[in-house]
Amino acid sequence: MKRLNAITDVQGIKVGHASDFKALTGCTVILCEEGAVGAVDIRGTAAGTRQIDALTHLHLVEKIHAILLAGGSAFGLDAAGGVMAYLEERGKGFDVVKTKIPIVPTAVIFDFGIGDFRVRPDREMGYQACLSASKKVEEGSVGVGTGASVGKLFGIERAMKGGVGTSSLQGPKGLMVGALVVVNAFGDVLDSHSKEILVGARKFKKSFQLVNSSKSMRQGVTRKQFGTVAPSDSTAFNTTLGVIATNANFTKKELHQVAQMAHSGLAKVISPLHTTFDGDLIFALSYGKKKADVNTIGLLGEVALIESVRRAVTKAKGFGLIPAYQDIKEKNSSE
Repeated sequence: MKRLNAITDVQGIKVGHASDFKALTGCTVILCEEGAVGAVDIRGTAAGTRQIDALTHLHLVEKIHAILLAGGSAFGLDAAGGVMAYLEERGKGFDVVKTKIPIVPTAVIFDFGIGDFRVRPDREMGYQACLSASKKVEEGSVGVGTGASVGKLFGIERAMKGGVGTSSLQGPKGLMVGALVVVNAFGDVLDSHSKEILVGARKFKKSFQLVNSSKSMRQGVTRKQFGTVAPSDSTAFNTTLGVIATNANFTKKELHQVAQMAHSGLAKVISPLHTTFDGDLIFALSYGKKKADVNTIGLLGEVALIESVRRAVTKAKGFGLIPAYQDIKEKNSSE
């Protein structure tokens, strides 16, 4: 197993971001223009999605052409129209004779906590993300990760910055597995080895001292104690979205099993995970012809997801609104 760079190390995959650094929102597209087998594993109870039905094994469509991850909650689903327009212009999609219909499964995060909720990713932003797509992937507070945050047990004022991260692994016999994730979790993010909290809920508004959210919740602390969980509460909805891509050749059913196995990686570095406030899901893409065992790819995907989560939060920037990992690191080094 050899660590590489990004999900785009899987041949045929490109990634593009569109970011609004004023409103603090954005979207990220994962292009697989020639068509990839896709699947999804949804475990969060607050997911916001579009065209997920195309990923079921009984659906007529066999392949998809892009995955879009967007901010803006359900409003951000509109950005998928721009991705479809980009692909249709280039003759990519499901052939219906008169045209080709691009299949673009989409999922969104709730990023209204620190930005301007009146501005959401739209059709134009989705199109711009496609125009910027390349093999090089920018990480941190960009694209869908622009307004992402983590550690929201005590509200956004005591939260920290989330973001986008990516990584890849080279497995045996030329197998490649890559991952990309946007971390916008209700819980804390942990170091995969030491289990130390990297970013999460803070003790006070102006403090960099971290609180163990899971421990606090086991002791009876609830989000309700620190504000309503009504729709008006901009910290009550959260989501971690991931994408696994491989050059192995799988059916939809096999790929769903890969997504299920890889999804377990999130539980090793985010705590708590899959709360009633989270809409967590993992997409998986099969974009190659190599033979491989589902378990091998699932486990490689788990490792790639774990590393992607770490990169997402350690490369994020707080824009002077809420602290990021880099802020804590700089403070500690100066003391």
